[in-house]
Amino acid sequence: MAVGKVIQSDEQAMAVDGLRRFLAAEVDPLFSKDYRDRFMPRDVMAGLMRRLSDFGLVSGVVSPAAGGLGLDWLTSLMLFEEVAACSVDLSVPVLINAFGAYLLEQVASPELRARYLPGLIAGDSFVSMGISEPGVGSNVMEVRTRARRDGDHWIISGEKTWISNGAYSDFLICLCRTSDDPRDGLTQILIDRREHGYEVRGIDKIAFNSQSTAQIFLDDVRVPVANTIGEEGGALKRTLAHFEKSRAFVAMQAVGLARRALEEAVAYAKGRRQHGKVIAGHQLIAAMLAEMATQVDAARLLVHRAAQLFDAGERAEMEAAMAKYFACEAAVTVARQAVQIHGGNGVTRDFLVEKLAREAIVCPIPEGTTQIQQLIIARALTGVAAF
Repeated sequence: MAVGKVIQSDEQAMAVDGLRRFLAAEVDPLFSKDYRDRFMPRDVMAGLMRRLSDFGLVSGVVSPAAGGLGLDWLTSLMLFEEVAACSVDLSVPVLINAFGAYLLEQVASPELRARYLPGLIAGDSFVSMGISEPGVGSNVMEVRTRARRDGDHWIISGEKTWISNGAYSDFLICLCRTSDDPRDGLTQILIDRREHGYEVRGIDKIAFNSQSTAQIFLDDVRVPVANTIGEEGGALKRTLAHFEKSRAFVAMQAVGLARRALEEAVAYAKGRRQHGKVIAGHQLIAAMLAEMATQVDAARLLVHRAAQLFDAGERAEMEAAMAKYFACEAAVTVARQAVQIHGGNGVTRDFLVEKLAREAIVCPIPEGTTQIQQLIIARALTGVAAF
């Protein structure tokens, strides 16, 4: 059972409980044993994505009219926490495919939606979102990948890096520069991997290696202009709005990871005996567990607040930044303390906490580092931009 209580409706509780049971029985053994720090092949990952679609993962953010379940953002994030608590590696393709599906429904032409959205909803296909580039991280306006018009086609050249789903991807939604205007010169273009082609190279990392993170190379790739997502030059505003919601999901990813570290620490502290009693009975260990539990719950509440604002149709730039900042730093602290509670066992591969600690280190980096979140929060408070 998960540590901590969350206020849920009966429908939310049933959905979360059903997903949790499935993950514990059929998914957790894969990522904690069979594919621990080992790349999961596409066919295996796709099989999991198909099963997860039935629980509202990926399909949940798409409306019933477009073939999805039309869940609210809060319920979607509650379900996402369960996936992240089971495996952050699995949560990555869930997150990327969900936001790819959401973007296609909201912005893409009817033809592109009809061709690419059903596969994402069903779990049969994978998308990558091509934003980051070498030397271009948080400042999206510096994107250099260039798309130039050639009649009814775009000719695209450039390099994208830190691209999730890269090796799995069937298509790439690529942020390209279509003019020199820094704000109004960015356009999203869908590139089909089989039809148009792009080169993918994997990136080895400290963690998150059971799924695909890659570099993507585009060398004069020829793509129909009809594959443009939304209006030409209008991608900057959409990308920044995308970050607002995706940061809440990355924050919840950190909450799930921290919760799992706390659960592992609680179980270990109740079973490990030192000085004549279980270590949970030692005051310093008890204090550590209390601090960890409080950080997990506080982080979750920040994410839920952002989700409630999304569902109310309100902007939540500062609130999402706060959730991402606090939750990701909390994950680092909680996972570190879980290792400490395990003592020497905590640094061995016999216990999950060493893996959780490595994964937690990654959390404060994607979707804008902790420092970027702090600048966003300060800007919202003062009205003065530091970047």
